[in-house]
Amino acid sequence: MIEAMTVISIWLIPITVMFILIVAIIKKVPAYEVFVEGGKEGLKMSISLLPFLLGMLVAIAILRSSGALDAFIGLIQPLLLKVGFPAEIAPLAILRPISGTAALSVTTEMIQTYGPDSFLGRLASTMQGSTDTTLYILTVYFGAVGIKKMGAALKVGLIADFIGIIVSVIIVSWLFL
Repeated sequence: MIEAMTVISIWLIPITVMFILIVAIIKKVPAYEVFVEGGKEGLKMSISLLPFLLGMLVAIAILRSSGALDAFIGLIQPLLLKVGFPAEIAPLAILRPISGTAALSVTTEMIQTYGPDSFLGRLASTMQGSTDTTLYILTVYFGAVGIKKMGAALKVGLIADFIGIIVSVIIVSWLFL
């Protein structure tokens, strides 16, 4: 079974490319020219994303290095303990909707500190997979295409992240405690 999966994975991309080229020939589409045009558009898009991406990365670096995040966690820690939310996971819960990279670094630190099979390691991994980078998506992608009104998307995204965080704690507590 594993050997069959290996063969499939090795040949999947070349077969897909061949299929696209055959369809292009049948439909008489200039495949190479279309490919080059797509590359140009991708390059333009990536250049237009840079200011939004840079602004977000600088804001996250300031938040983490200034100690503001740690101060905020210290401020809400008594509340977290009252509701049974592990205070150690709070930085991840706060950073995950903002930046995937920052959240991944927090997850990595937690796994190195507590171990991958610990409650907190499992919770961090589950939370990482159950939530999304809502503010990053809104800032970078909506900004790049010029969408100005993003209030509804922000509300829905943050509610989904909140639910993902809470359900992660419930499920991992239920399965591993």
